[in-house]
Amino acid sequence: MLSLKSDTIQIMKSFSEASTLGRTGLKVGQLGISSSYGAPAAAFEEAFERGCNYFVMGSFMKGRSKEMIKAIRNISKRGDRDKLVVCMMEYTHSSLLGKPHFYKGLKKLGLDYVDALMLGYYPNRPRKQLIELSLGLKEKGVVRHLALSGHSRKLFPKLIESPIDIFQMRYNAANSGAEKDVFPFCGGENRPGMISFTATRWGQLLKESKMPPGEVPLTAKECYRFVLSNPAVDVCMTGARNLEMMRENLETLDSGPLIPEEMERIRRIGDHVYGKPRF
Repeated sequence: MLSLKSDTIQIMKSFSEASTLGRTGLKVGQLGISSSYGAPAAAFEEAFERGCNYFVMGSFMKGRSKEMIKAIRNISKRGDRDKLVVCMMEYTHSSLLGKPHFYKGLKKLGLDYVDALMLGYYPNRPRKQLIELSLGLKEKGVVRHLALSGHSRKLFPKLIESPIDIFQMRYNAANSGAEKDVFPFCGGENRPGMISFTATRWGQLLKESKMPPGEVPLTAKECYRFVLSNPAVDVCMTGARNLEMMRENLETLDSGPLIPEEMERIRRIGDHVYGKPRF
């Protein structure tokens, strides 16, 4: 079981090194890249060159996804498809709609397969029909691994023995319940891959108005470092609206885990933003 006390986290890893995404065996950069914030293709390609190869495609209905599609096509044309780990989000909770929607997205990406199909967002175990649909896509070779995203932390330990190999959950300095409800139960050789999203708590940890008296707001880099300082997390998702923001986020790769004093400060700010006492 992992020791997750805030003042005793001891890990030997650099954020620029690749991480193994649990039992999938996939090698991924520790910062995951989301398609949904509007960054240009050049920003995604620069992130890839820095080792951030875990790309998550959100809804294809959003025009913002077009730039990541362009970047994936460019990277693939250069002969680097095998270095990419592409995850496609599937929000349709209907087996009838999910299949045609998946193939439409695959065609837009110009790919023969995706490395992960993520079912999102689920408060409960996905219905049998959806799991069967997903496994059918896996059998055909168009999906390599199944993933699930959700806010219900206590659901994830129930899925450890399921066909779902990758878990994506909310985890940040304010919402740290995964340390108690998920991480201790998902270790060992057969552990699922762990993806964290909303490291900044939808920007609240960056706002001066949300800070305790006398504290300056956290930076995005500090939020990402908090998440990646936890040895249970394989990938911390990040989003950027432009190339400059992407480069700021990528600075995280040049840093390392938080020292105890930094961790204590960020925990204190997180508790204040959460608004409830912690035990």
